[in-house]
Parts: sequence; structure tokens; C-alpha cells
Amino acid sequence: MFSMMVDIKSKSFVVIILVLLISGSFSEVNATHISKPILSEARTEYSQGEKIVVNGWVNYQDQSTSDVLLNAKLLRADGTEVTEVFNISDKQGKFSFEFETNRLLPGSYQIIVTSQCLEVHRPVCTYQSSTLAIDVKE
Repeated sequence: MFSMMVDIKSKSFVVIILVLLISGSFSEVNATHISKPILSEARTEYSQGEKIVVNGWVNYQDQSTSDVLLNAKLLRADGTEVTEVFNISDKQGKFSFEFETNRLLPGSYQIIVTSQCLEVHRPVCTYQSSTLAIDVKE
């Protein structure tokens, strides 16, 4: 009888430990990494032939963050992608993207800059983005 009680207590203890370990690993899976590109010095009108320059910094918990992979897409007004480029934030958390306008028709475009997070955080990245509407004139 005593050995049965010890067995039950041992099994209960093992089950409790397993539940705690499993629930701890699920909380890690649900964690997220929220870094967001903040655009600065943003112009909204360009002439054909002029370079479009988009500058900004990466905000993570109200601080600038270095080594964050970002991508920027230039889209036509209908949502068609013109080009996509990648860059990494510098030591001060700043980034810059340039787009050529030589082949762009006059009209409205959007630039969407998206944080791809630090490499170690990609599995839990929330892919925050900022959008800038621009016009290209003749």
C-alpha cells in the first residue's frame, strides 16, 4: 500500500513538472518582437530623374535599434510592386533607402518600409511597417 502511494506521488510530481516545462516553452513561442521603422525627413514630391530618398530609424521599446533588417517596397497606385530593396539599420539605429525615378511614370506611389527584425527574433517578428505616399511629377 505504501509503495502504491509513493508511485502515485512520484507520477503526480513528474506530471506537474512536465506541465510546467511545456507551458514555459509555449510562452516563449507566443513572445513577439516589435520593432518599427520610423520615417523622418520624408519628402512627398519628386521630379522624374530625381532620386527618392527615404530616411528613418528603427524604434524598439522607445529606443533606436541597430542591426535590424528592413525592406522597402516601391508600389504603384494600383499596388503593383515596382522594386524591393533591403538594408540594415546602422549603429545608431538609422537607415536609408534610395529609389531611381528615371523609369517611373508620373503619378502616385507608395513606399512601405517593413522591419524584418533582428536575425535572432525573426521567428517571433511582427513585421511592423511605415508607409509614405509620394508623387512623381514630369
